[in-house]
Amino acid sequence: MQHFYRARRPFYAILSALFIAVPAVSAAETKSEHALFQRFDDPALSWGPCPEFLPDGCAIAVLQGDPAERNTDIFFKVPGGADIPLHTHTSAERMILVSGELELRYAGQDVVVVRPGAYAYGPPELPHEGSCAAGDPCVLFIAFEEPVDAMPVEQRD
Repeated sequence: MQHFYRARRPFYAILSALFIAVPAVSAAETKSEHALFQRFDDPALSWGPCPEFLPDGCAIAVLQGDPAERNTDIFFKVPGGADIPLHTHTSAERMILVSGELELRYAGQDVVVVRPGAYAYGPPELPHEGSCAAGDPCVLFIAFEEPVDAMPVEQRD
């Protein structure tokens, strides 16, 4: 065990030096930003339209950030029984299903059934499609690294 710590000493020394080199910043000197708490079923949530190729009843609510900029979080909602056509995003997307049951199909991978509380990661530019099971709408929390976009992909026979 002693060997483990001895081998890591240079790493810890560098890490310590970095923390010492960073000047202390008071709360008054930092940008004022408030914490955010949001439920997907809050009636005050502002839902907007999805791109035209997505199913009727699809909606997006921006939670944090600017969709035209990097690092934006959204809720994405499709009605129960709706199909999400094959599409891609410029950005990677980190997702958690908060409502409904969603079948996801990423190109070259097996179909996965996602249930509330499950996490999914979609790499940038990887075509994917989905189907929301009949019943409750499917609501996904999605964190985009790059500006939010969605481009349809032509189905090939």
